[in-house]
Amino acid sequence: MKRPLVALMTLICIAFAVAFLPAVRPVQAGSAQNVYSDEASDLTLAQNYCVKRGGEVDIRTPFYNTNDVEQNWFRLAGDRQFCKFTSKKDGSRIHVLLSTLYTDKPTLAALAYYAKVPYSGSCNGNPASCYCSQLGGTDLFGGINLNGGGWVQKSDPVDTVLEACIFPDMSSIDSWGLTYHQAGIIRGKNLDKILRYKNPYGTN
Repeated sequence: MKRPLVALMTLICIAFAVAFLPAVRPVQAGSAQNVYSDEASDLTLAQNYCVKRGGEVDIRTPFYNTNDVEQNWFRLAGDRQFCKFTSKKDGSRIHVLLSTLYTDKPTLAALAYYAKVPYSGSCNGNPASCYCSQLGGTDLFGGINLNGGGWVQKSDPVDTVLEACIFPDMSSIDSWGLTYHQAGIIRGKNLDKILRYKNPYGTN
């Protein structure tokens, strides 16, 4: 009788100790706390990298229905930071998502830029949007429709609504920049010399 009683008392003591101990949540690799601090650090580094390479950080918000008058534009959630490069020679510009610019790992957007896949011309409408779709990305808000949509910076009179070709891995370069580049035309700046992930196909 004594052993079961001792064992029972021991279990009760352990249960009370666990119940009244302060809750401690260990921080593990990949936890929210680590991810957020790393993202904040990487974002600052990416912003600095963009500026040092001659770019300008653009904070853009997604809007639907941008083919209508501005008062009818429909603001969507979130925002994204792009690095905008403007050519001093001809004023042309190219936008690349900050995370796509700064990563030294391969992304679908960077590979699409480097590969220079010829434009098939097989669809009607906006050729840049068609080319983006041909590469496996999309810049369409709500599918093929007359409403339109894009990444907006209202203070930018040139590219107020940006057509950003976004790929399944969430990497992005603007659609016109990709389209011109496959034709051998550099808009803004040659990203071959700017993207941290180096061209695996050789020099463009």
